[in-house]
Amino acid sequence: MNEFKDFLESIDNASHKEKMEAIFNWISETFPNLETTVKWNQPMYTDHGIFIIAFSKSKAHFSVAPEPKALAEFTQKIKAAGYSQTNNLFRIKWEQDIDYALLKEIIQYNIDDKTDCATFWRT
Repeated sequence: MNEFKDFLESIDNASHKEKMEAIFNWISETFPNLETTVKWNQPMYTDHGIFIIAFSKSKAHFSVAPEPKALAEFTQKIKAAGYSQTNNLFRIKWEQDIDYALLKEIIQYNIDDKTDCATFWRT
């Protein structure tokens, strides 16, 4: 997770930093075959060089970006978890619990759906 060190160090609030670090550790343990990278100042996970999921931060929340197709697939579950959503991402407020089961479903969906994908993003 050295790739994410600068991102984590840029988070001033210690509890926010711990939360992001916990998510990154969980993903690395749950999906050990995923590669880590940082593009556009966002920590990302890729599979065979193909985008799977990315994260960004703001003052009130952090964002999870799994691409619009995955968001459309999981809109109801994202809403049920209490997260707000746009076409490109969903937001988890810093004080909200992380629905790891949902996160696992979304990541696995992208891995499975993009098995034969040859481009970084879905086309």
